[in-house]
Amino acid sequence: MKTITSLYHRHRFPGAVISCAVRWYFRFQLTLRDIEELLFERGVIVSYETVRRWCDKFGAVFSHHVKAARRKPGTTWHLDEVFVTLRGEPYLLWRAVDQHGSELDILLQKRRDKAAAKRFFIRVLAACPEVPRKIVTDQLRSYPVARAENSHQPTRERERRMRGFRDPERTQTFLSSFGPIRQHFALKRHLMRASLYRKQLGERFAAWQRFTELAQAPSGF
Repeated sequence: MKTITSLYHRHRFPGAVISCAVRWYFRFQLTLRDIEELLFERGVIVSYETVRRWCDKFGAVFSHHVKAARRKPGTTWHLDEVFVTLRGEPYLLWRAVDQHGSELDILLQKRRDKAAAKRFFIRVLAACPEVPRKIVTDQLRSYPVARAENSHQPTRERERRMRGFRDPERTQTFLSSFGPIRQHFALKRHLMRASLYRKQLGERFAAWQRFTELAQAPSGF
């Protein structure tokens, strides 16, 4: 019989602590040092560098599970791009979402040309099971001018909180996990009754327990 290895195999801290730290980092406007302090308050002594390694390793795993479990993408895709600056150098951040606002993919590239656009589009198609019926880009007059910037608002807020992005590879790694995990918990609370919001949020937490291979988080986490 094949032995199933735990996702947290050879990690000193239990999975509940790790998954909670990763969720905090990608869900809220918290720094690694903020999370170090929050864990210390709960009796967990760990350095912010350890939290960084947890987020790098498990963020990609958890976001993959989130994307795999959500409903299939809609038939209309919106593609846009904004400029970000990494250590004084301009980069282009490409992003694709469906008509429901679910992020399909995100890619950081140095160039803004036909080859770069094609590379991103092929990447998005490869990650989605079905091709879209319609694709809307910010080059169309019918596409609101502020849409690209508004859709990137959570990224912009996080960029300011982190005092800017620095390394392209680390930025790509972070943003690839940030979008799906943040959206998993960021329900449109203003559009639903409190009882429905709590019900749906509870369902999202239950799904998170499955994604992170935890039966139930202990008290305090």
